[in-house]
Amino acid sequence: MIIGQIKDGIVLDHITAGRGMEIYNILGLDKLDCTVAMIKNADSEKMGKKDIIKIAQTMDLDLDILGYIDPGITVNIICDGKRAKREKLRLPQTIKDIICCKNPRCITSCEQELEQEFRLVNEETQTYRCVYCDSEVSRG
Repeated sequence: MIIGQIKDGIVLDHITAGRGMEIYNILGLDKLDCTVAMIKNADSEKMGKKDIIKIAQTMDLDLDILGYIDPGITVNIICDGKRAKREKLRLPQTIKDIICCKNPRCITSCEQELEQEFRLVNEETQTYRCVYCDSEVSRG
């Protein structure tokens, strides 16, 4: 299988196998008017299998959302057919409006205009806590 090289755009690499479509949908890539290549279950020495998304257009990406969904993703920015920038994502220290607090007594349950904000408290267990009520949420 041959997937062409892109001149300017973004390559999302090292996506956990099977999570590529979730990222595709969250980023709204179906609405773009450019070539988007989705490669599922590509062989990887490091991961065994992985997904890759190539986007033949530059766009603003919310790296916090991507880092929360799949912290191992590598974002490559391509300019003039060459990698101009590479960023390996990690779990973000703070996330806003990505997950909702499940505590019915949390102020965010009745004050709808407040941002849902969580802070990473344990990177190993991927656990976040609500900044308002201290409720705990584990990723995944």
